[in-house]
Amino acid sequence: MFSLEGRVAVVTGASSGLGQQMALALARQGASLAILARRTERLEEFKPKLIKAGAPEVLTVKCDVTSSEDINAAAKAVEKKFKKVDILLNCAGSSKDKGVTEMTDEEWDFTIATDETSVFKMTRAFAKIMKKNKYGRIINIASIYGLVGNTEIHTIAYHTSKGAVVNFTRAVAAELALDGITCNAICPGFFYTELTTAVLDTETFQEFARTHVPMQRYGKAGELDAAVVFLASEEARYVTGAILPVDGGYTAI
Repeated sequence: MFSLEGRVAVVTGASSGLGQQMALALARQGASLAILARRTERLEEFKPKLIKAGAPEVLTVKCDVTSSEDINAAAKAVEKKFKKVDILLNCAGSSKDKGVTEMTDEEWDFTIATDETSVFKMTRAFAKIMKKNKYGRIINIASIYGLVGNTEIHTIAYHTSKGAVVNFTRAVAAELALDGITCNAICPGFFYTELTTAVLDTETFQEFARTHVPMQRYGKAGELDAAVVFLASEEARYVTGAILPVDGGYTAI
C-alpha cells in the first residue's frame, strides 16, 4: 500500500523546512518530483538527496509562488518534462507577524499573497494538467492557526490566510470531485522551520507548548510524512475535503 511509483509530484517551498521533509517522504515512496522555490541553488543542493531517497527523476524549477507568470512557466516546464502531474503539494509560505491594530497594509498583503493567493494560483495552473488525465491529489499545507486563534503570538494575517486555505480546500474538493482529483489539507502544529525556530526556542513558548499541547512537545522531523503519503496515495481516493491536524492534540482541547 501507499506506493507512489510512476507518480509525479510537484512540491512548492522545497528549498527548506517542511517542504523538504515532505518531498523526501514522497521520494521514499517512489514518486518523481518537480521541486519549486525561488532559491534554485538550494534546490540543486537538495536534488541528490531526493534521488538517494528513491525518486527516479527530479526537476528543479525556479518559481516565485506569488507570480502568476512564474507559476504558469513552471507548469509548462513540468508538463513538458513528465507529460503529467499526479500530486501537488502546496507548501510554500511566509508571514509577517503583527496584531490586528499594528499590522500595516504591506505586511497584510505580503502574508495573504504568500500563504493564500499562491495556493490558488498554483492549484489553478496544475489542476488544468490533472484534469487532462482525470487524476490528481492536491495537498495544501495550512496550519492549526487556520482552525483556531491563539493568545501567545499576534499574527492576524497568518491566521486569516491559513483559515482561507482550509475552506479553499473544501471548495476545490467539491468542484473537482468528478474530475478524479482530490483536495485535502494538513494543519501542522508546532514544528521547527526557518520561520519558527526563533520563537519555538524561547522559554516562554516552550512553556506554552507544555501547557497547551497534550503531548507536551513540538512535532519532530518526519511526523508529517505519514499524512502526506496517505493523502497522496491511490488508496486515499475517497478522501477529499478533509482537514487533518497533525499537532499533538493541540486543536483537540
